[in-house]
Amino acid sequence: MHLFFYLLFLFVYHSAIRIAARWNPKAKLWVRGRQNVFEKLEKSLAGNQAPVIWLHSSSLGEFEQGRPVLEKIRANYPGYRILLSFFSPSGYEAKKNYGGADIVIYLPPDSKKNARRFIEMVNPQLVLWVKYDYWYFYLAELKQKKIPLLLVSGAFRKNQPFFKWYGRLHRYMLECFQHLFVQTENSYELLKTIGISQNVTVVGDTRFDRVLEIAENFEPVAGIDSFCGSSPVIVAGSTWLEDEEEIDHYANTNTHIKFIVAPHDISETRLKEAEALFRNCIRYSKLIGETNRYNENDDNKKKGVSANVLLIDNIGMLSRLYKYGTITYVGGGFGNDGVHNVLEAAVYGKPVVFGPEFEKYVEAVELVDQGGAFSIESAVELEKLLNDLLMNPQWLQESSEASRNYVLEKKGATGKILQYVQEKRLLTN
Repeated sequence: MHLFFYLLFLFVYHSAIRIAARWNPKAKLWVRGRQNVFEKLEKSLAGNQAPVIWLHSSSLGEFEQGRPVLEKIRANYPGYRILLSFFSPSGYEAKKNYGGADIVIYLPPDSKKNARRFIEMVNPQLVLWVKYDYWYFYLAELKQKKIPLLLVSGAFRKNQPFFKWYGRLHRYMLECFQHLFVQTENSYELLKTIGISQNVTVVGDTRFDRVLEIAENFEPVAGIDSFCGSSPVIVAGSTWLEDEEEIDHYANTNTHIKFIVAPHDISETRLKEAEALFRNCIRYSKLIGETNRYNENDDNKKKGVSANVLLIDNIGMLSRLYKYGTITYVGGGFGNDGVHNVLEAAVYGKPVVFGPEFEKYVEAVELVDQGGAFSIESAVELEKLLNDLLMNPQWLQESSEASRNYVLEKKGATGKILQYVQEKRLLTN
């Protein structure tokens, strides 16, 4: 009966996404990306004699959690090929040319036939599944073939199906894993309530290792130093319209402060929405130019000198931009999904500010508790907080140190997972 409802869910979901693909760009990428996926996979694997390690991520954020583990494994086991799969177009499109993998591909839709065909073609020696995105037929096939399957940075909440009376199928999916590496003690305690504890280890979140690696290998972003000058700087990352509406009045009335705003969505529609809010704004692409070919009379160049808001219109530099901030703001906290990645800002020792929706993100909650982050509910609260921090150097310094120390205290999850792989000889021929 549980499987029947799961099959019904798959049918409805796949039908809906194909219908949505007629007008929704993301749905269209989802459908097109899976066309001829097995032919692409077969071509990529042709002539391959090396064993394969497979890492699956739902989207880009989950990939960044799995990335430290993947790269450590690759460095320690260079004789293996790396297969990276994504469910979401936002992950695949961003990482389809990722140099750390030999093959990057969409995960075919979940079905008994697809799962069996995919796994038999790939024949992975080890599978790393990041955080969630559980698909019954893939997990069941891996279990049936006795292929080692590890969950990386698992996170569980009591409202998930695993812990409900109707969640037997979901609980079986967890039983397919050889070991579950979870982020928190709370996740471990929840798993104990459904009889899963012997193969669970609390190691923390691998994202701490990832952001530390980025910070330690920091590369300056062209044009940012000259834009910032000696002014105080507010870096607002992964923003949505709701976030920008909280910031715009302060930015428009405090032109002596520089603002770097990096929207989560950089479609032309969203960029124009942001430009309408910030009166003294210039896009990053216009500030530096694709070939840096501005002449002395170029209006954009003159505007770039005087603008106090820099609108980032590309993807890939946000994790470095936070370093330039005196204070940072992370978007998403005014939406239903909640705040985005606060660790990318905290790792540089910056106070982090976000909206009220953050309770389901452990790192955001803990960062607030330790004084490294602040939650606001209105533009008035935000403006008061920013003024208070900027006018109180000691408080600003204490908050900055709290952020940095929090990240440093949480590092090490990647090494613990790699140690398990080595001790269990999962990649030893």
